[in-house]
This record gives sequence, C-alpha cells and structure tokens, in this order.
Amino acid sequence: MMGGRPLLLLLVSALLLLYESFDEDFEGRWVVSKKDEYQGVWKRAKSDGHEDYGLLVSEKARKYAIIKELDEPVTLKDGTVVLQFEVRLQNGLECGGAYIKYIRPQEAGWDAKEFDNETPYTIMFGPDKCGSTNKVHFILKHKNPKTGKYVEHHLKFPPSVPYDKLSHVYTAILKPDNEVRILIDGEEKKKANFLSADDFEPALIPPKTIPDPDDKKPEDWDERAKIPDPNAVKPDDWDEDAPMEIEDVEATKPEGWLDDEPEEIDDPEASKPEDWDDEEDGEWEAPKIDNPKCEEAPGCGEWKRPMKQNPAYKGKWHAPLIDNPNYKGIWKPQEIPNPEYFELDKPDFDPIAAIGIEIWTMQDGILFDNILIADDEKVATSILEKTWKPKYEVEKEKEKAEEAAAAADGLSEFQKKVFDILYKIADVPFLAPYKTKIIDVIEKGEKQPNITIGILVSVVVVFATVLFRILFGGKKPAAPVKPAVEAKKPKAAETEGAGSSGDKVEKEEDEKEETAAPRRRSRRET
Repeated sequence: MMGGRPLLLLLVSALLLLYESFDEDFEGRWVVSKKDEYQGVWKRAKSDGHEDYGLLVSEKARKYAIIKELDEPVTLKDGTVVLQFEVRLQNGLECGGAYIKYIRPQEAGWDAKEFDNETPYTIMFGPDKCGSTNKVHFILKHKNPKTGKYVEHHLKFPPSVPYDKLSHVYTAILKPDNEVRILIDGEEKKKANFLSADDFEPALIPPKTIPDPDDKKPEDWDERAKIPDPNAVKPDDWDEDAPMEIEDVEATKPEGWLDDEPEEIDDPEASKPEDWDDEEDGEWEAPKIDNPKCEEAPGCGEWKRPMKQNPAYKGKWHAPLIDNPNYKGIWKPQEIPNPEYFELDKPDFDPIAAIGIEIWTMQDGILFDNILIADDEKVATSILEKTWKPKYEVEKEKEKAEEAAAAADGLSEFQKKVFDILYKIADVPFLAPYKTKIIDVIEKGEKQPNITIGILVSVVVVFATVLFRILFGGKKPAAPVKPAVEAKKPKAAETEGAGSSGDKVEKEEDEKEETAAPRRRSRRET
C-alpha cells in the first residue's frame, strides 16, 4: 500500500491509508487497462526541472486508464477522510481531464484489466477542462436505498482549474458532519454540505413530493391572464396604411451644396501596374477615394429632402387587452408522494477499494504525483509542505525569471498575445485600405512595449469606426490596388527554389486561388 514512500514520510505512515509517490516503478503495483480504446502510454518520468518522479501522460489525443487496488478498502462513513494528489500540466490543458476516480469494491463487478469509464466509482475528483468546461470536479455516486440505483451528484459551482504549467495540489476533505472542503495548494476554494440541495445537483435527498406524471391538463383550462377586448372597435380615423416616415417638405438644401461633385473620385495618385494585361485582367480603372471637395462642403451629389417621422402614423390596430374572465392560472400537475424519497442523516458512502485514472486528453505532459488517502488533515498538509511546496517555489521563481527575460527582450507573454490578436484584426477584409497603417502601428508597439495598451486602443478604435460606417450607411472604404508582385508573379520567382516543399505548396495554393477566384473586372476591386 505504501509503494515508493520517501523516508521523510515514515513518521506519518501510520496515519496514511494510501500513499503513492512514484519514487519506485509503478509496474506491478498499478494495472494498465487492456481495453482497446485505451492506447495512451503511461510512463514514470521526472517532473520538468526536478529530480522528483511522477506518473506521466506521454502522448497527445489518447485515452488513458490505469488502476491501483488498495490492500484494504477505505471506509468513508466514520470519520475524516482526506483525498489528495498533485498534478502538473507541463504542456498546459486545453481539452482533457486530470482527475482521479475512487473505485467501489469489486462486489460491484469490475476487473482491473478491464478498467474503463463504466467501472463503478464512489467519488470522482480533480481538474477537467475543455471548451466551456473548466472545473475541479467533485462527483459523488450515492445509492438510493428505496430504488437501489446509484445516482451521480455533482458539486455545484466548483472551483476552476489554475491556468498555468506549474505543479498544483488538489485536496478534498470529507468530514463526519457532512461537510466537504475543496482545497487547491492548501487554500480552501469551496465548502459544501453533502445534504444541502444548494450544494449538489441533484440533491442527495430527493424531494418529498413530485408532480403526478399521470395528471393531464383539462382541455378547457385557460391560462391567458389577458385577452383582446371582443367589444373593441377600430376607430374610423385609424389609418393602418399611413407610412412611418414622410418627406420633410420644409427642409431646404444647405447653402454650398455641391450638386455636380461626386462623393468619390478616381485616386489621382494611382497608376496602372506595369504588368497589367488588359486582355487577361480587363480594362484597368483607378480605385476610388473620397472626394476632397466634399469634406469642406455640406454635401455632394444630388440633394434629396430628408425623411421625418409621420405624425399620422399609428401602425396596425389591435384591440386593447382586458382581464380574462375565464383565466384559471398556469396549470401544474398535482403533487404526489415521491416513491424514491428517503430520509438521511449522513451520506451512505460506499468504501474505496481502488484508485484509478481514466481520462481522455488532447495534451501530453500531464504528471500525477503524491497521491494519498489519509484520515488526518495534518498529515496531508505535512506531505504537501514537504513534497509539493519546494517544487512549486522553484517553478514560480523560474516563471518569474522567464517573464523578466521576456520583458527585457521587449515583449511579455501577455503582450505577445495582444499583438497576435492585433495582427489578426489587421487581416479583416474590410480593413484592407488601412492594413498598412495598422501594421505600422503594431510594429511600433512591438518595439516600444510600454505603449501596448495605447496601441490596442488605437487599433480597436479604427476597427469600430470602420464597422460603424459600414453598418450605418457611412462611406465604404475602397480596396487598394494589389501590388504588381501580387497581381502577377514573375516566372523566375515561381521556378526559384522549386525543390522546397514549402515553395511547392505555396505555388499550388496560388494556382488554386487564380483558378477559383479570377480577378474581378468591376470598377472597384474588392
């Protein structure tokens, strides 16, 4: 039971019900599932930067299953029980689990070599993260004494998984007064009561009554609190066809309006690319820009009277609502005694006969270590202080040093993520006319990290301004003319380095683009 226990734990070994440090090889003490779907390879490996060993998830995108039987089952009914283990997500965790299952005795019907997700457990505890899921699970499977069925009860509002690549310790303390406490790195993150409906979903104790499944709503049951007045009549002067807006006949054209000036003109600085082929590319026309004469004038082009709200508009007529004389309220089936109801002073936990790790994960590098079951909180805390804390402090110092080095180089991890997002914004199609200027601003920010926030605000303002114009009728920005090197690549450039697979792929993609999307011959390129 005490496989791989270091010497520093000998003084507390009498109070440990299970301890696994992986200081010795796990083979022979742990059983890897022989099920076909569990192809993930478990390895005993050192934690990155330490001499301490753990149980490693060594491959990406695999299912893993491994189990260790206890010498004697651990009862959870009489006193305090502490479940604790250490996990390090050395490559992060984008989608996968890193939890432990505490398995019921074999009378429940399971075989170690056939360990899988159907193997019956009493408690499932630990990190799980994928998509919108980000939680430290605590799930209790409890037997209903009336039906004999096991029901999963999930802890409500569990703590989230730490977002880093450091070692962390997860602790669940089960108390004889029905209290359960969840700790991360020795700090309490959640306290709950097993018998509280506010803490577990569904509640361990079922409701005394339930809606009668055989009760049906009468056909003449009227749930409408209000109804249209059947005696109401549309007024004679109510015009349902009157428009919502009408032309403002009192409006006059502003002085200085330029009737003969278009809103957009050809860009006088644009020139036809040297390699432009009229037969292949169509007749070249300069891109459009805003007419500078219109910027100082009140407006350009044909003037039209603005619209205003129609005072005669009333819309569709509807009869006013009155109280429904036949209203009976919202129908609900009558309540009947719940045949599955039972009373409970404390949970009827099944014993723990084994511990198992059965997970699916897209990440490798997950390292389990220092798994223990104890009947004394102080013992668990002592092991945490002696085994986890020194490693964590080393990892934290290394993390600070790396952040300082990154800052010295110009960019922190946060800033790198910010600039990655800004570059993606610059690639948004409708920002094409501004792309060059936006990239210039971003590159300036990369050289001067202290103005990162200012750069971010500037780009977001540009993005929001252009989007506002497009959505609410502003002038649509004209797309710039593609540079000559993009419009038509020289043959020499196409053949140079043809032996490179990367060049070959790029060339094939260019050919596909030319075939799938030929150059538009409209007046404005998009």
